[in-house]
Amino acid sequence: SSSSGDEALRDKRARILSRGLPKQKPIEGVKQVVVVASGKGGVGKSTTADILTIPSFVLTQTKEVGLLDADIYGPSIPKMMNLKGNPELTPKNLMRPLKNYGISCMSMGFLIEETAPVVWRGLMVMSAVEKLLRQVDWGQLDYLVIDMPPGTGDVQLSVSQNIPISGAVIVSTPQDVALLDAHKGAEMFRKVHVPVLGLVQNMSVFQCPKCKHETHIFGADGVRDLAKTLGLDILGDVPLHVNIRETCDLGQPVVISQPQSDA
Repeated sequence: SSSSGDEALRDKRARILSRGLPKQKPIEGVKQVVVVASGKGGVGKSTTADILTIPSFVLTQTKEVGLLDADIYGPSIPKMMNLKGNPELTPKNLMRPLKNYGISCMSMGFLIEETAPVVWRGLMVMSAVEKLLRQVDWGQLDYLVIDMPPGTGDVQLSVSQNIPISGAVIVSTPQDVALLDAHKGAEMFRKVHVPVLGLVQNMSVFQCPKCKHETHIFGADGVRDLAKTLGLDILGDVPLHVNIRETCDLGQPVVISQPQSDA
């Protein structure tokens, strides 16, 4: 029958496609991997990864947490975590992560000069990502949070297909052009069978420090509307606040330097 023929064709296609996919291999010593991603750059993804990671250790002190900066072209975690220097090597020739605030961190920013541009083609970038994933001695981690580069390209696919990922967090501002790319990012993870844990709405509202008037500079509730469309949860709503920006630039994240503040 035509239905059985269609089913056999689908099975054949699935077998052919599966041959071309790498076999997922866990990162030694890491129990759970969570990726923080965005479709568009400049929406505060790294800041959100920073904010997500630190409380897991600092506030509970019951979990071992690592932070991997997978943005090869624009690594920002070294500055945000107030870390610099070259990683030491273990006897097994693995890189030891740099550590601050109890968080083990690894980034391309530790391996190149701070102002040096990375002018590489795709294959070189993929090789660097593979080294950051496989040639780091993470020790024993409960969670490894991966700060992904913006977009839905080679790095996102390679990470998603090479290691088992527990879930993805999508970060976006409420602005329409950011929401379009956030939607694409969520759909990409679904296509590669990575659960999307939910959305974070960043830069949601600006409150004037003098008169306290609130302004929705990038629009109101756009991410909440997208979450309803995708059937996902809103995990957080982060305001556009000068303290958050200043403390990240100083390498003293607001959850550390100003834990009692509104921000």
